[in-house]
Amino acid sequence: MLSFLSDENFNGDIVRGLFLRQPNLDLMRVQDAGLRELDDPAILAWSAINKRILLTHDRATMPDFAYNRLVAGEAMAGMFVINDRMPIRQAIDELILLIDCSKQEEWQGIVLYLPL
Repeated sequence: MLSFLSDENFNGDIVRGLFLRQPNLDLMRVQDAGLRELDDPAILAWSAINKRILLTHDRATMPDFAYNRLVAGEAMAGMFVINDRMPIRQAIDELILLIDCSKQEEWQGIVLYLPL
């Protein structure tokens, strides 16, 4: 099963829908991990250390920080950038597909944009 960290502004309805479909989902929110005050690069570093794929809607800056980590030779556990205009049900369905059909290791160093 995939392990996730959702960033501070990630849609809570998607998180709740994921837990309804996968009650044993390994997902932490930035708020629950005590990371609310950290900037994006620090959140990415925490995500890498804890081997959690980052879920974000921030396509403006977060992917650039991820690519900067990769260029610097630093680990990046993966990032799923979900379009915030995507219907909630579609976002949940696509994330469930990724959870059910892939492994954590496959996403190391990868930035994936949804919808698929």
